[in-house]
Amino acid sequence: MSNHTKAALLLALGAALWAAAPAQAQTPPREVPAKKLTVPGDVSPDMAKLIANPPAPFWNTDPKTPTEWKDWVNQRAQVSIGIARDAAAKFGVKYEKITLGGVPAYMVTPREVAPSNRNRLLFHVHGGGYVLSPGEAALTEAINMAYYGSYRVVSVDYRMPPDAPYPAAMDDATAAWKAAIKMAKPKNMAVFGTSTGGGMTLALILRAKKEKLPLPAAIAPGTPWSDLAEIGDSYITNEFVDNVLVSWKGWLGRAALLYANGLDLKDPMLSPIYGDMHGFPPAILTTGTRDLFLSNTVRTHRKLRQAGVEADLNVYEGQSHAQYGAIPAAPETKEAFTDIARFFDKHLGK
Repeated sequence: MSNHTKAALLLALGAALWAAAPAQAQTPPREVPAKKLTVPGDVSPDMAKLIANPPAPFWNTDPKTPTEWKDWVNQRAQVSIGIARDAAAKFGVKYEKITLGGVPAYMVTPREVAPSNRNRLLFHVHGGGYVLSPGEAALTEAINMAYYGSYRVVSVDYRMPPDAPYPAAMDDATAAWKAAIKMAKPKNMAVFGTSTGGGMTLALILRAKKEKLPLPAAIAPGTPWSDLAEIGDSYITNEFVDNVLVSWKGWLGRAALLYANGLDLKDPMLSPIYGDMHGFPPAILTTGTRDLFLSNTVRTHRKLRQAGVEADLNVYEGQSHAQYGAIPAAPETKEAFTDIARFFDKHLGK
């Protein structure tokens, strides 16, 4: 018997023994050795600085009262407002307060709207774990999209906990969508958002289908919070690797429970990964290799593909949660939002 044949027989025997073992014995938790994370060498200097940062110092914030939640949210908002204002000034993007279906919102307009986009309108749903980024603090992503894509963007300032748990945010997004589709034809519109905004983008399509509302021509759920529970491989594998969210066991999981207000976290309106995605518009999803929501994103991508929906997936090297848009002028931000803009241009009517 040749060595090749012996090796093949041993492999077959090993596979047979493994298959015959009890299921519990096949799937024990696996421990991995501690290791040091280095910064990838093929990222921009701006991105390298983000990747090198230690875990966000506020990741385990634990507000006990509504007042403590609001104080923390307002503190974080001041940082985000500064980034948004700087980006708007640098890029020549203007924004103004408007009302959409009775919901506060912003109209975000680039210095020049591309001729092909004059009859188009993007609908933005912001991120922030359902508790962060009220008002102006939510606008950096919309500004990035307006600048890099030369689109007009409406951004919805939906209600949030602790004052307004689910379904307030979805009620606001739906009311704003009903008003927005009077401003442009739905076939000329797309919906986008990151993190919570990505999850709400998906949930808005589920709700629009249920209410038989017109759907947009495309969507861009960036690193979507599509499963509010701690379900998905990267919740474990990227825990403490992601230097933005760090762990579901910190403020993030507390915000999920605050938003859900006692409802099952697997309710599709809370966690749209459990909804029916047949008939969804074409989608482009974005994440990073160190993102705590990497699994949320790839699970959503697979579910869309399984439902027969055209879906692209962009994964950026070394990035933690939503870092592809954290520095407006970074090369990775330009690349990410240019890709999304091209995807929209492919699918939106004119």
